[in-house]
Order: sequence, then structure tokens, then C-alpha cells
Amino acid sequence: MPRSMPGCAWWSAMGVRAVFLVGYMASGKSSVGQELARRLRWDFVDLDTRIESRERTTIPQIFEAEGEPAFRTAETAALKDLLAANPANSVVALGGGAFAQEENRQLLRERTSVFLETPVDELWQRSLQDTIERPLRKNRDQFTQLYQERLPGYRQATMVVETQGKDLAAICTEIEVALQLAAASGPGALPDRPANSGRGESL
Repeated sequence: MPRSMPGCAWWSAMGVRAVFLVGYMASGKSSVGQELARRLRWDFVDLDTRIESRERTTIPQIFEAEGEPAFRTAETAALKDLLAANPANSVVALGGGAFAQEENRQLLRERTSVFLETPVDELWQRSLQDTIERPLRKNRDQFTQLYQERLPGYRQATMVVETQGKDLAAICTEIEVALQLAAASGPGALPDRPANSGRGESL
């Protein structure tokens, strides 16, 4: 199949119809997701946005009014709704805690998931610089502890991409190359950590 085909036709023909980006808060899931979707000419879906639309309130308001357990219930319900629609030609960014939940990992076990792995020191600095209200970001120690608790779940993703020191183009290229190689090799051939494809301005 010629590589000159549009991204959506290329990946769809390979059997990859949707990619789910997972990782800790401030790992760049939305930024990478939007850029990857643009390159592939796919749709970009933000699960947190779908939660807020479905619940008709903001995520911080859910945490404040009902607590984290209620938010996790809403998060799983939104994910189930999305999967029931059988999203095709889509890049989906999950919230920071979504893939850390066993039920959600099971829902995605037949899907292609990508863990954007970033050192916790860099994540903390990014989180301080952005303007997003993050209900579970308290202080540095709590931030690090929560990251360590979630890390084993993240690493159960289909593939892992290390993002430190890489720009959006390099990260997206790494994901594309890994999935193309996997398709050529057959099912179950995804590498754990594709080779670095370049460096540049960090996320």
C-alpha cells in the first residue's frame, strides 16, 4: 500500500481505527491528541469534555459537590457511551486517572492505547505553568505519590512513548511508526518502547 495515502485511509486499512492516549495530568494528551488527529485527518475526542457535556457541569464542580467516586462513575459511564458508538478514525485523550481504573482498562483491552510517559518532575513543572484547574493537584509530595500509584496501570497500555525533550511532531511520528510496524508484523507485535524519532522543543 503506498504511503502517499491520506493518514485516515492508511491507518484504517491497517486495522487501527482509534487510538486512546493515556497518562498523568500535564503529560500532553490533549496537545498530542490534537496534533496526531490533524496529521491523520481523524477526529479528536477529549473524554473530559464528553463527561462535562454528559453531566452538564464541570469536572471541578463534580469533585467539589460529589467527590472523586462520583466523578469516576461519570467517567466510566462516558467511556462506555463513547465505546458503544464504536469510534472510528478517532484519537481519544483520556483523563489522567481514567486508565488507572481497572474497569476502564478492561473496557479498552481490545483497543490501541498509548501511554505518554514523562518524568514526574517535568509533569509537576508543567502543571504549575498551565491554567487548567486540576482537583487532584494538591502539593508536590501528593502529586508524586499519586503518580507512583497510577504508574503500574499506565504501563499496561498497548505501547509506551517517552515524551521528555520531544516536540509534538516527534511524539506523533513515533506513534505512527510504531503502529505501522505493528501492522506489518501482525497482531500482538506492538513494541513496548519505539525508538526515539527526534528531539526538539518540549511540550
